[in-house]
Amino acid sequence: MEINMEYVLQTLKEIMQIDSPSGYTAAVMEKVEQKAEALGYSFEMTHKGNGIITIPGKDLEYVVGFCAHVDTLGLMVRSIKENGALAFTKIGGPNLATVDSELCRIHTRDGRVYDGTVYCTKPASHVYKEAGKERSEENLEVRLDEDVSSKEEVQKLGVQAGDYICIDPKFTITPSGYIKSRFLDDKLSVAILLGVLEHFASHHLIPSHTVKILISTYEEVGHGMAWIPQDIRELIAVDMGCIGEDLSCTEKMVSICAKDSSGPYDYAITSRLAELAKENELEYAIDIYPYYGSDVSAALSGGQDIQGALIGPGVFASHAYERSHVKAVENTMKLLIAYWLD
Repeated sequence: MEINMEYVLQTLKEIMQIDSPSGYTAAVMEKVEQKAEALGYSFEMTHKGNGIITIPGKDLEYVVGFCAHVDTLGLMVRSIKENGALAFTKIGGPNLATVDSELCRIHTRDGRVYDGTVYCTKPASHVYKEAGKERSEENLEVRLDEDVSSKEEVQKLGVQAGDYICIDPKFTITPSGYIKSRFLDDKLSVAILLGVLEHFASHHLIPSHTVKILISTYEEVGHGMAWIPQDIRELIAVDMGCIGEDLSCTEKMVSICAKDSSGPYDYAITSRLAELAKENELEYAIDIYPYYGSDVSAALSGGQDIQGALIGPGVFASHAYERSHVKAVENTMKLLIAYWLD
């Protein structure tokens, strides 16, 4: 089975370049829509801003959903300090220990964009003995790369409370195949699903059942897929696979989650995914994620009558500067293709 990795990685690069913290996703959803329609598939938007791509199957009555989220972690201006620095509040759960000294962009509500940097309030080791203190919202701030030194001067730039602060993802792919970036959770999975879509389009394949790809825009704040189309019988989240202590997954595997903090996933679907991974000689792991919830968790909590499962490429250092590998992309895509054709 040949995978068009060039298409997947180019798609990933394009969506990584578009800032999209939860609630600020219109631009990246426009890119996803363009990608889907260029492949010949219909795209529709929910009132909430989630996307739906429909792939008619041989069995038109049985509908299987696959969801991934394009929203990311981020920050938002809480207030402007008297010295012109910006206090912020978190969007989702970024690991603040890794946010210190990161480049960022501030998007104002009238469309202006300013560069900035996240700094500790006492950053210089040669000046402050507290420079190595644990990072928090209280001792981190954003410094605008503009000639400002007061609250009034920042306000004249159009910056105000509620403006989005978007952290630069620092996207790169190494010669050895490692993919490094913030927000691989979950833009990598979005690129994977679009890659599977490209595979079906270019090979003129029809899935066994009708497939709906759902692109979520509020997953990082917990309610992305609280509502889904009512004809969906199964919903499989494609989200990052966890790597770390007491887990089997690596950055080159596709991870199959049996249980996360919201409870166990559907036994039959999880078992079938593992069987297909084994039959196709994929590198995979079945793991339990102790501090994790997915869009399927949100759908089930929202009262949806579905069977749910969760898979994804292995991603190291979640909610920080993350790392995966092209092998994980390949293994995940091959498992999805096998399930679509099963």
